[in-house]
Amino acid sequence: MIVLALWTPTLVAQEQPSASPRQPGSRLIDEIFNLLNMAGTKKSQEFRPMTQAERNRLYFKTMVNPLGFVKVAFSAGIDQANDKPGEWEQGASGYGKRFANILGQYSIQRTVTYGLGSLLHEDNRYFNSGKQGFWPRAGYALGSGILARHDDGSLHFSISQVGGVAAGAFLARTWLPPSQSSASSGAISFGITMASNMGFSVVKEFLPDVGRALAKKRRKPASGPSDPAPHNLMSSPPKAAEPR
Repeated sequence: MIVLALWTPTLVAQEQPSASPRQPGSRLIDEIFNLLNMAGTKKSQEFRPMTQAERNRLYFKTMVNPLGFVKVAFSAGIDQANDKPGEWEQGASGYGKRFANILGQYSIQRTVTYGLGSLLHEDNRYFNSGKQGFWPRAGYALGSGILARHDDGSLHFSISQVGGVAAGAFLARTWLPPSQSSASSGAISFGITMASNMGFSVVKEFLPDVGRALAKKRRKPASGPSDPAPHNLMSSPPKAAEPR
């Protein structure tokens, strides 16, 4: 819902005619796509392999995306509200530890995924399926949570994505307190992250459709009362005065 609230007004602005080549709000849309690791609104048939320079730019853009820090802050707030982990105090000090923990996990995950993806030529960006019907699209989206495209466009098990999630989940055990430092806690974190990635891929598949529908609804002019038809002076000419 937060993404839609941000995206809808920018879609409205982007689809208005303008002489400027860069539409208002396009930077925000780029940052949303980057946060969600989406290849824009491109369909799978439009895939082309990224160059290493493009991979580098995408990685660094992801690491400094302001929306990424908003996401970290929001997640840290949830952990603070749930007093997780319990060994960390409340207040600013505890919130800072939780913020640093989540930021560290995200940073490790992104960096390992970037490194392995570059080495193995895996592209983990989400491409819209281009399919018709809810279930074919949802099935494609769920599979995309653990699959990546190779340079020839074929889909394979994503070693880089799964490896990145595993690295973030298990390396975090080295700085977390005892209640969260076991291997089983790392496995649970890994499973939750992978499941949420697969589930959120369904959101990515349908998000452009929902955004466009809301943008279209906002662009539609309000229907007012219809204006009365103008009086046709020629339709009923004045009656000539009868001679006396």
